[in-house]
Formats: sequence, structure tokens, C-alpha cells
Amino acid sequence: MNKICDLDIETYRCITPDIPTREVILTAERMELIKSHHPGHFEQIAPFLKAAVEAPDYILEDAPNTGLILKAVSENGIRLQMALRIHTSADSPGFKNSIISAWKISESRWNNYLRNKKILYKSE
Repeated sequence: MNKICDLDIETYRCITPDIPTREVILTAERMELIKSHHPGHFEQIAPFLKAAVEAPDYILEDAPNTGLILKAVSENGIRLQMALRIHTSADSPGFKNSIISAWKISESRWNNYLRNKKILYKSE
């Protein structure tokens, strides 16, 4: 289990108001899933996972207690998407907020998401 960072609870209340912990993790199992489902992406996006959680460009609606985080990285033109599961008080004690998956997306996919998904949060 790798701690990525702590999230700003106020920013992520758009997903759920029930956020008992700030810690965000990425498990080894999830890391391997990302590597196997999106070959070559993890190595490119890994340095930006913390920035995506700490300063998302957008948070889009997804499954219950889960948000799709969009982050554009200006240094290299990467756009990444991350599924972030927020731990709630209804979950097993000891669980953390967890990155479920993450991968690079194209500009057209980014724009498609913004047109077709519900935007819960937009950076200013």
C-alpha cells in the first residue's frame, strides 16, 4: 500500500459529505491492474497522481462514493483520468480513500466527458 497524499475534504464533499479520513492510497493490486489494463500509462502518470488528487481540474460523477478526477499536466501535455473511491463511515473501519484506476486520456475523450458527464467540481 502506497500513500499518495491527503485530500482536501472540502473539495471532495461534492462526491459525498461523509469523509472520515483524508489519506489517499494506491494498493499494489490496483497498481498492477493499471499497468495490465493500460500498458505504458502508469509510468507516465505516476509522477502526477498526487497533483491530480490535491488539485483536480474536474471531479465528475461516477459510481456511489467514487469520483472521476480529470487533471491536465501542462509540463508534458498529459491528460489523466483517475477513479477515486472515497472511504465513508459505512465502509469497514481502517479502509482509506483509494485510487481504483488511472490512465491517460486524449483531448477528445476529455472534452466528451465534460459534455456528457455531470461535473461535481471545477477548479477556478
